[in-house]
Amino acid sequence: MRALLRAWRSAVLIVTGPPIGLAGFVVIALTGAFWPRVIGPFVAGWHRRRYTALLGVRLVPPAPGQGVRRQLAFGLLAGPLSVISAAVVIVCWSVAMLGAIWLSFGWVVPQDSTGWLHYQDSLVTTLVAIAASLMLILGFVAARQLARLELLLAGRMLQASRVEALSVRVDALAESRAEVVDAADAERRRIERDLHDGAQQRLVSLAMNLGMARATLTDSDPRVTQALADAHDEAKLALSELRQLVRGLHPAVLDDRGLDAALSGIAARSPIPVRVTVDVPDRPSRTIEAVAYFVVAEALTNVAKHAGASSITVTVRRAGSRLSVVIADDGRGGADPAGGTGLRGLTQRVGSVDGVLRLSSPVGGPTTIEVELPCES
Repeated sequence: MRALLRAWRSAVLIVTGPPIGLAGFVVIALTGAFWPRVIGPFVAGWHRRRYTALLGVRLVPPAPGQGVRRQLAFGLLAGPLSVISAAVVIVCWSVAMLGAIWLSFGWVVPQDSTGWLHYQDSLVTTLVAIAASLMLILGFVAARQLARLELLLAGRMLQASRVEALSVRVDALAESRAEVVDAADAERRRIERDLHDGAQQRLVSLAMNLGMARATLTDSDPRVTQALADAHDEAKLALSELRQLVRGLHPAVLDDRGLDAALSGIAARSPIPVRVTVDVPDRPSRTIEAVAYFVVAEALTNVAKHAGASSITVTVRRAGSRLSVVIADDGRGGADPAGGTGLRGLTQRVGSVDGVLRLSSPVGGPTTIEVELPCES
């Protein structure tokens, strides 16, 4: 049943093809040279809607501006192709219809005027019946095959090629990844604000209250005084750790004053002397600034833990649409991204914005990390 339905729909597609095919041919021939980017997709849309309505096949159109020549070429090819296909099917059905008419009304024709088609001859009538049936079936078979041929051409010429589809997909994935990175950065900023304005302020108030109680209750039970002192010290330690956590999430100074001030802040807290040079006349996006900041922060932490260095230099420069970040130290070298999560995390963070990280760390040192980030103001 489904095969008969597909054959019937194919036949309808082929028989009704010439009006649309010739109309598209004329439109493209007259106006395609003047407005190819408009006419090509417009005419191609006619054909795509026909295939969807009659065959249930949806052809995904190329992205705007792509495949214009292919669509114009198909519009020109579809005109004569539809005429030839429809002619083949109609000729088959016409012969079948003539046979059926002769079998039904051949008795009214005088015997001498029919030549070799003698109506009373059973062999002749049998052969005509078989031929008419075969031509009817052949018409549907031809329609089915011609529809497949037309659909094959349409699939090659009216929808996006594999390269174009992959290009669109890559662009979509890059855009969605950028949105995810921006969302994650915005979430870090929100958490930083909540901690700074909420928990940190409560810890400050608690530490102050414990400090005042510790100062005023000097003549109390020594155990009470010691408990207050311990609580005060723990509150100050918790406040210090929370401040470090807040700075690690997203430092407010980065949004307010940019990379120069933010990097100078982490350099001042480094146990190893750090010389920072920042030459960024035009600030990049917040996301790129955050990636650059965290790359430097993580690199300084790794150097302090593992390198045994006596000095570090950090150089940040912007050249056109690229932001260059170079961190160099005079430590023992031998850094390997496969040997720990620190450098691997840096590589992943840089890669999240289509950046590039290069590492040079021979045994004995020095170690240099070069990062290039794409940036738009």
